[in-house]
Amino acid sequence: MTSFAVVGAGWRAEMFWRIADGLSGLRCAGAVVRSPRELPVPTYTSLSACVAEAAPDFVVTAVPWPATPSVIVEAVERGLPVLAETPPAPDAAGLRALWTAVGDSGLVQVAEQYLLMPSHAARAAAVRAGLIGTPTQVQVSSTHQYHAVSLIRGLLGAGRGPVRVRATRSTAPLVDPLTRNGWTDDPDPKPATTTIATLDFGDGRSGVYDFTDNQWHNQLRFRRLLVRGSHGELRDDELIRLGLPRTLLRSALVRRQTGYDLDLDGFDTDTITLDGDVLYRNPYPGRRWSDEEIAIATLLDATAAWVRGTGPAPYPLADGAQDHLVALAIEEAADTDRTVTTGVEDWT
Repeated sequence: MTSFAVVGAGWRAEMFWRIADGLSGLRCAGAVVRSPRELPVPTYTSLSACVAEAAPDFVVTAVPWPATPSVIVEAVERGLPVLAETPPAPDAAGLRALWTAVGDSGLVQVAEQYLLMPSHAARAAAVRAGLIGTPTQVQVSSTHQYHAVSLIRGLLGAGRGPVRVRATRSTAPLVDPLTRNGWTDDPDPKPATTTIATLDFGDGRSGVYDFTDNQWHNQLRFRRLLVRGSHGELRDDELIRLGLPRTLLRSALVRRQTGYDLDLDGFDTDTITLDGDVLYRNPYPGRRWSDEEIAIATLLDATAAWVRGTGPAPYPLADGAQDHLVALAIEEAADTDRTVTTGVEDWT
C-alpha cells in the first residue's frame, strides 16, 4: 500500500483524499493543516509531525500559490517525493528559485491533470497515432493559463524552448449564470474579459489561447479545442483527414456513456472510440466519477507508480514550470501590448 499526505485543507485538498479513498493500493495518510480541525483523514499541524507519525511515501501540496514553493522545498529536504498543485511557484522569479533549490533532486512532479481527462486523452491518442499527420497548431478555448498551455504543448509535442507570445484583451457584457458556488440566479450581464494570445514555438508550431473570465463554469461559452496537422484536423470530437487518393475521411470521437435510458449499468464513462478503435477506456469503471475525478485518480495512481519505481514520471517539475512561464508571458504580453519571448531556462 502506497500512502501520501496532503498539505492543505481546501476544496482541492479534499478532492485528493476523497478520490484516494476509491483507489486500491493507495491511501491518504493524513493532512497537514495550519489549525486543528475535524477532517475525514488524520490531521497534523506540521509536515515534520506528519512524517514522524504517518510516514507517507509522498506529499501532495494543495496550498495557496505563495506557500507552495516552501512546502515543496521542505518535503524535498526530507527526501520525500512531491506532487505539487499548479502552479509550482507564483511568478517567474519563484519558478527559477524553486528550480535552483530542488530541480536537480528529481523528486518533484506537478499535478497537471488536463491531458489525463478522458476527452483530452482520447484526442491526444488520435494525434499520437498520426491520424492528422504532424500536429502544427493547437487552439484552446476552455481553461486558463498553465492548464491551457499544457494542452497546447502536450498536443503539439512542443518542448521547453523559447516561445514568442502576442496577446490582447477585450471586455464585453456576459451573463454569468454559474460559478463554483452554483447558480447565481442573476440575469444581468456583467463585464467579462477575454484574453486571446498567439504562441510561436518555432519549427512551424503554434498555439492560440482564448479564455474568458469564469469560462470553466460559465456554460454560456462553449469549450473549443482544435488541432491542425499536416494531413488533417481535429475539432473537438470530430476529425477530418486524407484517406485514399482523392478521398476525405470524416470521423467522430464517440463516447460510450452508460446509464442512459434502459442502460441499467449505472451512470459512468466507458470508452471513447474512433471508427471502431478504442482511443480511451475508463480505468475506474463503477466509480461514477466525473472527468476531473478520473484525471486526478489517474494522476495519483501514476505518481504512486513513479514513487514505487514501477512507472515513469507523470509530469516533471520542468514541464510544470515551463507551462506557467508561458502563461505568465501571455499575461505580460496582454498587459503591455507588446511581444514577449520566453528565454532558455535552466529547466530547458
